[in-house]
Amino acid sequence: MGGEAVTPHTPHPSLASLDPPSPSRGEGSAERVSADESTNSAPPSPLEGEGARRAGEGAAASPQSLKLRHAPVSKRSRSFARTMRKSATPAEDQLWSIVRNRRFANYKFRRQVPFGPYIVDLMCPAAKLMIELDGSQHAENPNDAQRDAWLTARGFSTLRIWNNDLSLRQQAVTDFIWNALQEETQS
Repeated sequence: MGGEAVTPHTPHPSLASLDPPSPSRGEGSAERVSADESTNSAPPSPLEGEGARRAGEGAAASPQSLKLRHAPVSKRSRSFARTMRKSATPAEDQLWSIVRNRRFANYKFRRQVPFGPYIVDLMCPAAKLMIELDGSQHAENPNDAQRDAWLTARGFSTLRIWNNDLSLRQQAVTDFIWNALQEETQS
């Protein structure tokens, strides 16, 4: 059919990218490189993660990949954050329903995150952005300035949003968050 002859040494076109020619099978060039011309006699190492069945297998793990991605959190802080997630304020529920599950421009948010000595209302790790929803008890709270300074020293910016603003001007609040995300991802 078609008059095209296929030689036994030519792989099928669909297999060409999967199985490169091998001189040991009589395919490709028969030229050999002498040991003097070769710069490395060991076979090439696999790509990072190739051949792994589990994390840490395959290529040798570097010391950087073995480091924790964040500081350890005490069981007490983790338990308290879990409790806060279960008993969220109406404002936190409202904002969480907007940003959860990558609904907000495909940004990943986490809520009630233990971070150092604090628990942050909402966090976008990719943009290094923290969002705090504040009620009237935060009007003149000096601890908020200390907390913001601590987060800023670690490369995070903090947005403080009043619960009233979220309930009365939701579109303005989402625009405010959007602008902050754009500034953080561009810098």
